[in-house]
Amino acid sequence: MNLILDMIDISTPVILLNDTDARKIGVLEGDRVTITRIKTKHTITAPVSITKTLTSQGTATVSLGTNENLVAEKGDEIEIRAALRPASIAFIRKKMDGGKFTREETAAIISDLSSNVLSPSEITAYITAAYINGLDMDEVEYLTREMVASGEQITFSKKPVVDKHSIGGVPGNKITLLVVPVIAAAGLLIPKTSSRAITGAGGTADLMEALAPVAFSAAEIKLMTEKAGGVIVWGGATNIAPADDIIVTYEYPLKIDARGQMLASIMAKKMAVGSDTCVIDIPIGPGTKIADEIEGRVIANELITLGNRIGIRVECAITYGGSPIGRNIGVNLEVSEALSILEGKQGANSLVQKSVAIAGIALEMTGKTGAGSGAEAAHDLIKKGKALKKMLDIIDIQGGDPKIKSTDFPTGDHTFIVPSASDGYVVSIKNQALITIARAAGSPIDHGAGLHLHKKPGEYVKRGEPLLTIYAERGWRLTRAIEEARTSHPVLVEGMLLERISNNR
Repeated sequence: MNLILDMIDISTPVILLNDTDARKIGVLEGDRVTITRIKTKHTITAPVSITKTLTSQGTATVSLGTNENLVAEKGDEIEIRAALRPASIAFIRKKMDGGKFTREETAAIISDLSSNVLSPSEITAYITAAYINGLDMDEVEYLTREMVASGEQITFSKKPVVDKHSIGGVPGNKITLLVVPVIAAAGLLIPKTSSRAITGAGGTADLMEALAPVAFSAAEIKLMTEKAGGVIVWGGATNIAPADDIIVTYEYPLKIDARGQMLASIMAKKMAVGSDTCVIDIPIGPGTKIADEIEGRVIANELITLGNRIGIRVECAITYGGSPIGRNIGVNLEVSEALSILEGKQGANSLVQKSVAIAGIALEMTGKTGAGSGAEAAHDLIKKGKALKKMLDIIDIQGGDPKIKSTDFPTGDHTFIVPSASDGYVVSIKNQALITIARAAGSPIDHGAGLHLHKKPGEYVKRGEPLLTIYAERGWRLTRAIEEARTSHPVLVEGMLLERISNNR
């Protein structure tokens, strides 16, 4: 059946058909159709959604997510036919019943997922089946390789090529801004692709964007890395392992991060950018994604095993994640804190030590230093200003200002100091509460929003002294952040009364 094409600005891959046209074609809600652009004969498959009012008879409305593959124009004539159910649906049902994916089945699923053949509900079923029944190491390897094959890949003639990754879950995790320039200053290549914040107060790509543009193609990433030694870019702007981005999109509403899919997600990005050496930070402790050291060791061994299978040497660092890294949370606050350390100023010990520890492992793995001396060598590159020079080179090549300084990042004009209610030592910090407060204040959207932590666990505070300062660019956001702070008790001081409960009957 031939129809006239219209478009709707939504990212979800779908085609809207009028109820009358759908009956003539013989499709129901959730079925698939093949769409052929008459002008070019280009054909794709897409899931159907049926409407009586949004699309008129004789017109087919495709989403921009669908048109990415169709590459048509509004007003084009298109032919639509009912399509068969893809074989990948049977493979998903097999996993739902506890079966194991073969390499060919994984390839079919990822191909259909990447080309928008599978509907949102079918993708959700795939993710849920893998979450409930798990993926063994064979299946994880298949998934990793197919994720890589779903997009562009970068190769470098110079070796080694280093990468680093953090499992996440710790606020203020700005160490990439230190680790990347240290590794690059040592003469190594490090093409670091990073993510934006989803539930946190600032992803690495958000932080780097305060310094320079972060959206580049795979070819640009390769060229810039070869010239400057490293980059810090947003992975979402590339076509590197795009299947992984689709899976993450559908995991987010369910708030799940299936182990096998997480392992594949991490290593696919490393493999796709041409890395052969990788250091992975696994934070453990309250509020992190990994509960304890035992689970951390299990994940570390799985990552090392997967790395061996795909040709990447992996070492993991199990790190303490029970409190923030450094004292600042929020885009400008974190960037300023990281740059000040590169500039040779005194910084939070947690940020310095973790950064040089992770960078030092990479230096030892690549033979730049001897065993046990990597952290000291990394720290030396910071103290001598070589890491700062390299960071400014990276900022410059990405289109930022190479003369930028740590003092060039303003905080929001609206502030509030949260005082201690009693004398005593800080006994614990609620990571998630701090993230919630920073996000309520406007981070990462508002670069000047966030918070500064005056006291960390083990430090003494007197009644009335500041525990943290909240910054916001808008008054109403500050009000929300203050309310969050008052109800969540983010910093606990010994002897503090959290709540009084009585029987008032």
